[in-house]
Amino acid sequence: MHWQVIIPLAIFLVSIFCIGFWANARLRHSNSFLADYFLGGREMGGFLLAMTMMATYGSASSFIGGPGVAYQTGLGWVLLAMAQLPAGYFVLMILGKKFAIIARKYEAITLIDFLKARYQSNAIVLLSAFAIFVFLFASMTAQWVGGARLIESLTGVSYQGSLLIFSVAVLVYVIIGGFAAVALTDAMQGSVMILGTVILLIAVIIEGGGVSAIMANLVAENPNFVSPYGADTSLSPLYVSTFWILIGIGVIGLPQIAVRAMSYKESKGMHRAIIIGTIGIGTIMFGMHLIGVFGRAVIPGIEIGDKVMPTLTLEILPPVLAGIVLAAPMAAIMSTVNALLILVSSTLVKDVYLNYIKPKANEAEIERMSFLVTTIIGIAVVGFAIRPPELLIWLNLFAFGGLESAFLWTVVLGLYWNGANKYGALASMVIGLVSYVYIYQFHGNLLGMHTVTIPVIVSLLVFVLVSKCTKQMVQQPWMS
Repeated sequence: MHWQVIIPLAIFLVSIFCIGFWANARLRHSNSFLADYFLGGREMGGFLLAMTMMATYGSASSFIGGPGVAYQTGLGWVLLAMAQLPAGYFVLMILGKKFAIIARKYEAITLIDFLKARYQSNAIVLLSAFAIFVFLFASMTAQWVGGARLIESLTGVSYQGSLLIFSVAVLVYVIIGGFAAVALTDAMQGSVMILGTVILLIAVIIEGGGVSAIMANLVAENPNFVSPYGADTSLSPLYVSTFWILIGIGVIGLPQIAVRAMSYKESKGMHRAIIIGTIGIGTIMFGMHLIGVFGRAVIPGIEIGDKVMPTLTLEILPPVLAGIVLAAPMAAIMSTVNALLILVSSTLVKDVYLNYIKPKANEAEIERMSFLVTTIIGIAVVGFAIRPPELLIWLNLFAFGGLESAFLWTVVLGLYWNGANKYGALASMVIGLVSYVYIYQFHGNLLGMHTVTIPVIVSLLVFVLVSKCTKQMVQQPWMS
């Protein structure tokens, strides 16, 4: 057990718990439990908004799975990963002011609140809740696996024991603190993520004898490690360009990211968040994936991709510094887990329970239900994470594609096209989800394109066609 490494991590976790208890005390004096617990009272400034978006987007796949794939694939995966650079820019510029204004106008606390107000359709609400629950459950499972594997690498405790430790740590502070705890800890976690990335990248370059020596070692092993097509030449230009849909513009359709665009305080903060967030995401995505590639020259022969980053850190850094660096993936994992946990909980409580089961529930009942649902979801995810996949990044990216196939056009066209109606939105969601799952299951990267490409294109065409064909059936057009 690496005690000198664990101590800085323990200090980091204690700090997070303190923030959670502070946020819980704040909730006790809240005038609106729902708005504060699930949206932080819409009070985030520019720095906090940038950090919470970056910390939510940067997850186990960025710090654990991504470097593992880069270790196996080469610099081509670094190029692919950099498609994520403008993700925060796209979300805040396209959703930004209009989404926040409309969310306030209709007192929307969740993404489904917006969809309900926009399309006036119970079917869309229920289908949206189902999609969020299923795909974010998969994404949360990936984060739980990443956290458990990190603790396993540090402590020598079994995977199952590590999973239990991680689960308790996350559930305690998310359940008691809600969105306020999530946003505040994201600020600290985002800063730790950037710091850890920079320290480890510098250390790997020094350990490898400089960039030139590292590149020479990679070329000696396999020249394709330094090509844009990957070690096995599987990264074709068509695949790379369509992968950009998944981790670039398609991010607008991720509910856990979109909800951030309705939680900031003022437009000046949003503009500041675009700059800070883009720099932060660029630093992390470039740095961590480059670490994965360079790590192959420093420590060859790591068989399990998800252990590349922890192994490099423990082998080449002094123990205390390793603890600080390993707080970065822990921060990334925990920040994503808490955001997803709050989002799924808000979907079930606000969008299902209060809409269809008990609309007249009082504040005390809502509070009890929120805590209970969040707890049950967290425990359920633990059950699914007991048998983890070999590379958790694929589980996370599967969830990304499913959510984008369902929500990208329902959100964007719902905001900017008055002709969009509930029939078009519902048809688009159904076609998008069904085609995505079918192609993913039976065809993989159909025609050499990423799996999400065809569902996103088809769902757009279906949305427009059905909306135009049914415009006479909609009595009152949307007026934003």
